[in-house]
Amino acid sequence: MSEVQIIEIPKIVDEQGRGKLSFVEKDIIPFLIKRVYYLYDVPSDAYRGGHAHKELQQFLIALSGSFEVLLDDGKSKQRVMLNKPNKGLLIPTGVWRELDNFSSGAVCLVLASQEFDESDYIRDYDEFINSYN
Repeated sequence: MSEVQIIEIPKIVDEQGRGKLSFVEKDIIPFLIKRVYYLYDVPSDAYRGGHAHKELQQFLIALSGSFEVLLDDGKSKQRVMLNKPNKGLLIPTGVWRELDNFSSGAVCLVLASQEFDESDYIRDYDEFINSYN
């Protein structure tokens, strides 16, 4: 779980009070971005994720609202709240993830190191545990 980390995203505050700007460039996250997608209108009692990846890495940002991420490397579990658009969660390969407790209006931006490939997913928890232990 040591490779999972919260990464501070640069934030520029406009001196005239016109808001803030944040950006993600090649030096912020440790992979080239091959896919971008976002989750929104997720009901508060629903969850997303429920899988791990063999090769793909992800960087999650709460652009709006908040949600929680349950992380599991097969040995330990940890829960992370994302609720600031200038902080992102780096999830390396081999970590099971579940996203839940979405607030009203929450938007989760996902930056991924690979294009979609169904064969990269481990969607069965028992298979995940057997693969990484």
